[in-house]
Formats: sequence, structure tokens, C-alpha cells
Amino acid sequence: MLPQQSNDDIKERIAPVAQVRVAGANASQSGGDSASARAGDEVYNKFCAACHTSGVLGAPKINDAADWEERLAQGMDTVLKHAVEGYNAMPPKGTCNDCSEEEIQAAIDYMVAEI
Repeated sequence: MLPQQSNDDIKERIAPVAQVRVAGANASQSGGDSASARAGDEVYNKFCAACHTSGVLGAPKINDAADWEERLAQGMDTVLKHAVEGYNAMPPKGTCNDCSEEEIQAAIDYMVAEI
């Protein structure tokens, strides 16, 4: 029988033993922080435009105040949470599985910039 282990013991045991560094990249750029984040328009054009340009399945359209009013009234934290976790017909992160929360926020900011 195996001895009992605390959650901290288990976390320590399964923690990564190394990090990958790409030649020419400095250490502060690893991990997808804001130094390497994609711009909101880039994320929107690649992952969001298909639904948010025409309002597919009720998606709020870019720069359409009426579509965003009720959502924004819930607060930006809720809008971001729904975008990251998925909500109604929208899949988590709008299919941008490698997007950081900051990149998702940038895409949201881009979509609501002109309302």
C-alpha cells in the first residue's frame, strides 16, 4: 500500500522539471506574457471574425452597440469569463486554444472599441 501524500506533495512530484527556451528569445518572453501577445485585431481577424462580423448564432457583432449593451452591462469580468470558458454557442476562447486571457481581452476590446 502506498503512503498517503498531501496535495502539496503531489503537486511537487508532478511539477515540470524544465522549461523550453527558443533560441534568441529571452526568459521574460516565455509563457505567453504580454511581451509576446498578439494584438486584438490579429486575434479577431483569425479567430473571431467568422462569427462576430455577421452575428452567427447570436454572436454580438463588432462595433454594434445594441449587440454589446446587455453583455457589457454585466461587467467586463463576466464578458471575459464567458469568452474564455465559452458561453451559449461560443466555444471556449472562440476556438483560439492557444490564446492567453490577455489576447482574448484584446480581441474583446477591439470588437467594442467603436461603440
